[in-house]
Amino acid sequence: MILLNFSHPLTPGQQAEIEALIHQPIERVLPVPVHFDHQQAYLPQLAQMMESIPFPPQELQSASILVNLPSFNAIAALLLAELHGRMGYFPPVIRLRPVEGALPPRFEVAEVVNLQAVRDSARKERF
Repeated sequence: MILLNFSHPLTPGQQAEIEALIHQPIERVLPVPVHFDHQQAYLPQLAQMMESIPFPPQELQSASILVNLPSFNAIAALLLAELHGRMGYFPPVIRLRPVEGALPPRFEVAEVVNLQAVRDSARKERF
């Protein structure tokens, strides 16, 4: 599995939690910095960010990919739309949650969400 990380670096412990949930090793982690200027249009910045991913476009269609989304919701939505367009499906995403009472604050992996399964299930509800 290849992990595209659009957020904070994941700790070795978080990576182990992910591997336990997906039942396979993470072969590569590709960190992708996300720094958008809120005063500028997002689409050109999204295009620039996508160009910075050290990953051949053809591989996006064939590799097993997992995504750690950026925390800003509008950027995450744009990224998911872009990835779906390039991949042909929604990639699974990681959901982190704060560890209760942890000092300093820490996050653990809560689940891996299969967005394509969510989409496919929702299509059954169309009238």
